[in-house]
Amino acid sequence: MTSISVPQQVAEPVETTAPLSKRKAREVEAQERGIISFADRRRPLVRFGLPFIQVLLFIGVVVAGVGPLVWLLKSGLSTSQDILQGPMKLWPSGIQWANIPNAWNQVQIGSYLGNTAIIAVGSLLSTLFVCTTGAFVLSVLRPKWGPLVTGAVLATLFLPGVISLVPLYLTILKMPLIGVNLQNTFWAVWLPQAAGAFNILVMKRYFDAIPRELIEAARIDGASNVRLFTSLVLPLSKPILGVVALLTVIGSWKDYLWPLLVLPDPKKQPISVALPRVSETTEISLQLSALFLAVLVPVVLFLIFQKQFLRGVGMSGGIKE
Repeated sequence: MTSISVPQQVAEPVETTAPLSKRKAREVEAQERGIISFADRRRPLVRFGLPFIQVLLFIGVVVAGVGPLVWLLKSGLSTSQDILQGPMKLWPSGIQWANIPNAWNQVQIGSYLGNTAIIAVGSLLSTLFVCTTGAFVLSVLRPKWGPLVTGAVLATLFLPGVISLVPLYLTILKMPLIGVNLQNTFWAVWLPQAAGAFNILVMKRYFDAIPRELIEAARIDGASNVRLFTSLVLPLSKPILGVVALLTVIGSWKDYLWPLLVLPDPKKQPISVALPRVSETTEISLQLSALFLAVLVPVVLFLIFQKQFLRGVGMSGGIKE
């Protein structure tokens, strides 16, 4: 009996510890490897070839993303003759630093940038007001007719924007009920920009992720709908508010067709409409300098708020409890 029991006591730890070590090894390997397995990474071809491919991809992304901006800056600081004769040459006649102040004064780029900033800020405020209040009604208050409104808002995303262009323009020419003509006013750009179906649905989905226990607890404490909206929902929605705000500002900054229709007065046109209009009477070097100043603003805004933007996009699917 003793001779049989001793081998069993020695063999049992070997049998129990061996599968555990293999399982841990598999778990570690599964955590480390991605598309390429851990064993394949040890091969010389993969070990030296993979970093080379990664560097090539990084260079390609940088050239595709930053290349046009660098060329625009180079062309904006060149003479018109150099741009036409050698578009890819680096300043054969020297750097023309005077192009930027000349574009600011002669093309009146400052006035057009001011109009664009007014349109962007107005579109931002109107969009945030309409989207947050609409999403609050559909997501938090949840009326009986809420699903019908949500379906109608969702259906507008499947309609091309050209279809609603003419009815929207006729509405601006004569507002329903009040009969006011909003053409040549910034309201003609602000109001249609506010009623964006995409922003409303994104905001509603974020509000849907707010735990209902928090809302019910606030109602038990006696919070009204206004207090619930301002003190609970909005503070919890700062990430998605930043995403919608940045998308709205960039979208209004580069919008061309609608401001062209409703703002025929050159003194009120944004830079996206003004630059093609003045291109016929402006040198190409000054035009490219003005274009670089126009592109620089949204790029700087994104670089400043990229952390908040990416965090808001990552959290748009729900709220961490």
